Amino acid sequence: MLKVLKSGFFTTIQDIGRFGFRDKGVPVSGVMDTVTVYKLNMLLENESDAAVLEITMTGPTLEFEEDSYISLGGAEFSVTLNNEPINNYKVLKINAGDILSYGRLKTGFRAYLAIKKGFQSPKILGSRSYYGIITPKALLKDKSEVPYVKTEDFKPKITGLKVDSILEEDTLHVAKGPEFELLDDKQLEHLFSQQFTVANENNRMAYQLNETISGHAISMLTSATLPGTIQFTPAGKLIILMKDGQTTGGYPRILQLTDKGISILAQKKAGDTFSFKLM
Repeated sequence: MLKVLKSGFFTTIQDIGRFGFRDKGVPVSGVMDTVTVYKLNMLLENESDAAVLEITMTGPTLEFEEDSYISLGGAEFSVTLNNEPINNYKVLKINAGDILSYGRLKTGFRAYLAIKKGFQSPKILGSRSYYGIITPKALLKDKSEVPYVKTEDFKPKITGLKVDSILEEDTLHVAKGPEFELLDDKQLEHLFSQQFTVANENNRMAYQLNETISGHAISMLTSATLPGTIQFTPAGKLIILMKDGQTTGGYPRILQLTDKGISILAQKKAGDTFSFKLM
């Protein structure tokens, strides 16, 4: 069992997501940064959808009650294991009683903790991902406990990775959305020539941006949306839907982020900047 001594700002359990229920209004959920989590599960030779901890902005303090193996990645924190500094993208042996502590955030916004065979929170609608409306918990709190499978004998094929970090990337590749053709030349110029800044209103549901482009008077029926869909409001604001985002919307869907683009954006916090590039 994993004991949460201090939970941090917003720590949840996530896997790759909850699929097949969007027609019922249930979002995909799942990890915001799939690029990182695929690498961590690969290091531990887990299934690609093994559940991890997603750690946002400030990290937890955790006690492991049984032996296992872990790997960390994503945002860079000052992290210690039994008061000894450790690094991202390494396979680390965990012994019963070990304490993992997250300190200062250095770069990025969301970190991930993977464990051999994944965290074993209950599956609901085919996924272990937390989503408060349908799962008993929306996030981990102090004194929470999370089950995992005891692992004493594991010989990883690879003990570490040197990765091309996405933390400093500031270009989001996008495809044309269903209503892209409604944009005029001036709107297109603004969309692809300027830097955008992440607003204070950003979370697992959506990211809003400080900058606007010229608005519109388009009226449309409510239509399906996806994680990474970029909605365009009449006032010219851009809203980027993320993993817990709504499944339908009434604003024009002008762009669609790639999976990597969602991962890059998930590592941005308020005040960070980026630009769009059409594929």
